[in-house]
Amino acid sequence: MSESLETLADSHGIQIRYTSEMGEPKRIDEAAQAALLRALHVDPDGGEAGRFAAEEQKPSLACALPEALTSSRAWGVTCQLYSLRSDRNLGIGDFEDLARLAETAAPTGAAFVGVNPMHALFLSDAGRYSPYSPSTRRFINPFYLAIDTIEGGEAAIAALRETNPALFEGLGDELVNYEAVGAVKVPLLRTLYAQAKDGLGRDESFRAFLERGGDALRGFALFEAISESVRSEGGSAGWHNWPEDLRDRNGEGARTFEAGHEDAIRFHVWLQYLCDRQLAEAQRRAKAAGMRIGLYLDFAVGVSPDGAETWADPALTVREARVGSPPDMFNSDGQDWGLAPLSPKALAERQYAPLSAAYAGLMEHAGAIRIDHAMGLARLWWIPEGERSAGGGYVRYPLGAMVDALARVSQDTNCLVVGEDLGTVPEGFREAMADSHILSYKVLYFERWKDGLFKATSEYPTTSLACISTHDLATLSGWWHGSDVRLRSETGRQNAAATERDLNERDRDRRTLLAALRHENLLPPDYGAATHGEAELPARLPFDLAVAIHRFGARTHSMLFAVQVEDMIGSEKQPNLPGTTDEYPNWRIRSDIRLEDLAGDERFQAMARAMRDERPETP
Repeated sequence: MSESLETLADSHGIQIRYTSEMGEPKRIDEAAQAALLRALHVDPDGGEAGRFAAEEQKPSLACALPEALTSSRAWGVTCQLYSLRSDRNLGIGDFEDLARLAETAAPTGAAFVGVNPMHALFLSDAGRYSPYSPSTRRFINPFYLAIDTIEGGEAAIAALRETNPALFEGLGDELVNYEAVGAVKVPLLRTLYAQAKDGLGRDESFRAFLERGGDALRGFALFEAISESVRSEGGSAGWHNWPEDLRDRNGEGARTFEAGHEDAIRFHVWLQYLCDRQLAEAQRRAKAAGMRIGLYLDFAVGVSPDGAETWADPALTVREARVGSPPDMFNSDGQDWGLAPLSPKALAERQYAPLSAAYAGLMEHAGAIRIDHAMGLARLWWIPEGERSAGGGYVRYPLGAMVDALARVSQDTNCLVVGEDLGTVPEGFREAMADSHILSYKVLYFERWKDGLFKATSEYPTTSLACISTHDLATLSGWWHGSDVRLRSETGRQNAAATERDLNERDRDRRTLLAALRHENLLPPDYGAATHGEAELPARLPFDLAVAIHRFGARTHSMLFAVQVEDMIGSEKQPNLPGTTDEYPNWRIRSDIRLEDLAGDERFQAMARAMRDERPETP
């Protein structure tokens, strides 16, 4: 071991030693230390020492904790927005569906409606649809626009349906057909823009939006215009494969393009204007319907390396590394998320303004936000160029400065912050979150003691959001049936022996969960014998048992409890199966129920009644 290399790496924020999620001490090797130093543009053989230790500090500010939530615990509904089915949408859930879901859930007592990240992706390439690999976190995905609510939208839809009915055929597919959605929505939006553009110069609200957006909005719109142009000639939506003269935002090629394509750029500005207005309207309607929080929006952990954010501001991210996660009990090789890490040096030099701007854009129309992989406030697992995930290591960020940047925006907008803190968590991180009023994220499946027993409801901290599952895990019905275990086998991610082992373990988990329900006097009488192994467990989850399990979650001390729409109607299909690409239809699963039928669905109403019983709203 080279002591000088370790000292140099540590001085630049590279964490040499860490503790795994299983409590095991880990150390990254010298090759990883050297590779990470090179990614930070530091010579591992003779570079100057950094100042990371001197920059570390504790957070001095706390995020907003609205008074309405300190008087009584609240619950809400979460969904994957793209998955919502309705009679009026165009093959993908949209902002109008979001508003209507809020108006459906609010009368049942729900305080919020949560959704997947809605960050902008790549409009010219509908095939890039993962919500956690955005082009930028500053702007919004126009595929979520409700076209029929735009002036002239209904007429435009009717006209296109009459002239080209074949375009609409893919919108009714069992899975979200993003290519079909793009083939319908983009032409419609162009038609509506052509009708609206002459009046934009006289529209005071549009001019104000343009001014507020500034250079960041202009740069994003220019990126989208170039991306569209390159794609139309058979090229790539992402800038890494663009012609050389277009890869530099401030280069001659990009400036020449910008000067000659003002209308194309203005089109993408207009789309963001509409997104902003429709999202604001959804929040207004959620609050008007009686929701204490309203929209609960998601903030992805990073951006795609070839998207608008890295193109417009390349110094803000590190190109020689990718973000992922270390090897753990679920992924022996670790994970490579393929995201561009923010440069700690650039963030500090700019006093964290770019991060604050991204938070502000999301919080403006939200009552709460969820920070995906909140440990990124303290450190991220960087994978050096040319390496696999196991060859990476943790690079630290100044937690105090990162949290203070978040807290300032939270206070300015009175927006609650939830931090998704699952996986390998730094020592002292959760305590710092609690002190900063960032709610911890408590998933029932994981809230257990070392012996496997589920924690009692009294063990959940008040400053937390509790839930049964997440988008990356099995729904409750799927968990009960072992659908996630079977999927791992069907997609070739584990062998028959491992599958049998995991199914047997799941059988024990189900009985352990029944015991936890019995401890809380929540176990329906029909399942007492099964708890002791004296009777067979039902292969499929009975709905009365699903309600009891959700009562358990709602009874926790957590300030918030989130219920997935999928769990309210007993769906087994999870939105995403981590570690797969084409083996599973990630981010394409559509809801089993039409939005118009949700309010009259007895399962939905029964679950909501149970939530109201456990978490009554105090006047």
